Parts: sequence; C-alpha cells; structure tokens
Amino acid sequence: ESVNDKTDNFRASSYQNYQGEKLINRFNAYSYYYLTKAMDSHNVGRNRKSIAEALKLIKANTLVIGIENDFLFPISEQKFLAGHINDAEFASIHSEYGHDGFLIETNALTNIIGNFIKESRNKKIIKLQHTA
Repeated sequence: ESVNDKTDNFRASSYQNYQGEKLINRFNAYSYYYLTKAMDSHNVGRNRKSIAEALKLIKANTLVIGIENDFLFPISEQKFLAGHINDAEFASIHSEYGHDGFLIETNALTNIIGNFIKESRNKKIIKLQHTA
C-alpha cells in the first residue's frame, strides 16, 4: 500500500468507531436525545437575572482554562466565565488540536493546574457560613 492508497481506517477513525460502539451499548437513542436536550436547555442564569449574576454567586476558588483554537468552547467564553467569577484565575494554552487539546496538551494543563493547587493551599477554597 502506498501513502496515497490509504483513505480509511486511520487510528483516529478507529478510536472514534470504538467510542461510538461504546456509546451505542450504553445509551439508547431516546436517552441520548433527552440528554442532549437537557444540556442544550441548561442555563445557569435562569431565575438569577443573568449568567453574569449567577457567576458572581460562586464562592469557590476557581481556575478557568481556555484553549486557543477551540471552536466548541471558544476562549472568549472562558474569559467571560473568569471575568464574572469573583477572584477567578484565567489561563490559556495554545494547541494545534483545537477542542481536543484538553486531551493532548497534558503537560501544559498539568503545569497550570499544579501551580493553581500550590497557590491555593493557603487560600480558603470555599467560604462556609457557620450554622448552629
């Protein structure tokens, strides 16, 4: 087989076929349909005036990571999240793999998350209210 002959069954397509078979065995079409509808209809801002107002309610120590070239979760949306969560930290990584960068750029993500955890050790993660 020459380089020009191969048009099917690449490693990526083999992996995608494998994951697709796993999905078929775990979900029937109706459950997958309702799961996607639930995800599509989720709105954290519902009954909280706006998404920005809802994000202001978050008390947890927060790190938001964006991946440049991610068209499914654009970096502008990650910046929006970090900009509206009190004291949130924002970091970004460059990846030629777009959305799949979170699966591939493990060294960069490990460094960012590791540094965040180290810096967080002296911070309260969640401010709890004491009740009797």
